[in-house]
Amino acid sequence: MEKRINQIQERSKMHNPPHPGEVLKVLYLEELGLTITATSKALGVSRQNLSEIINGHTGITPEMALKLAKALNTSASMWLKMQQHYDLWQAEKNSNKTLGKVKVLYPLNNQATG
Repeated sequence: MEKRINQIQERSKMHNPPHPGEVLKVLYLEELGLTITATSKALGVSRQNLSEIINGHTGITPEMALKLAKALNTSASMWLKMQQHYDLWQAEKNSNKTLGKVKVLYPLNNQATG
């Protein structure tokens, strides 16, 4: 399972990475035959909260990462890294509108400009 997750993360460096909820759904719930209801009960979260994650409407919080790590025998950092890759890719995809307005404060040559 870890190998498949690492393959997904490697793929995400070049392409649109999957939302961690998609990974949770495909590689865990579907593979293990778990329902959202049963999984939410095991995690101690509401069915709605888990459904929002699985559908990509909500991200993985550190608290949820800890719960998933314990329940699925993974690591919290794995879930948080997936979320970070997803968030950064989404931000970069939409950055053309906002980055054009950003001024460089610290030039690469380390010399102050006047």
